[in-house]
Amino acid sequence: MYQVIIIIHVLLGLSVIGFVLIQQGKGADAGAAFGSASSGSVFGAQGASSFLSRTTAILAAGFFATSLGLAVLVSNQNSDTDLMDTPEVEEVFADLPLINGGESATTLESVPVIAIDEPAAIAEEASNMIDAVKKEAEMAEDKIEAETKAATPEMP
Repeated sequence: MYQVIIIIHVLLGLSVIGFVLIQQGKGADAGAAFGSASSGSVFGAQGASSFLSRTTAILAAGFFATSLGLAVLVSNQNSDTDLMDTPEVEEVFADLPLINGGESATTLESVPVIAIDEPAAIAEEASNMIDAVKKEAEMAEDKIEAETKAATPEMP
């Protein structure tokens, strides 16, 4: 029953879209060209609605009815599960690398911690790298200034 209503619902939705796109707007008829856009047409106001607008209204009512029917069907399902409930996941450490050629790690305690033996040496190396970059930048600036002076003619 649910699948049948879904199919009807989708077909009604597509047909409503199609009928709305087929229809002309109020200002698109010949009366708008002559300055009588408020009357609705060249020969006066249109009394009854057109076939397309009536069909669109009927299809829209059917679309709303199938929406309501689907909502009622879904709400009456006897389901004790909640979308926010997540299954409990067991922690698995099988993908951790082997330690000293032994068995794979099975607990967090058996995973080795990487320790830095000499943080002062690393800091000194980083400082040396920064100084080297600063020197290269200064040399590049001096080279650019020298080239600019050489390329600029002196004024008498």
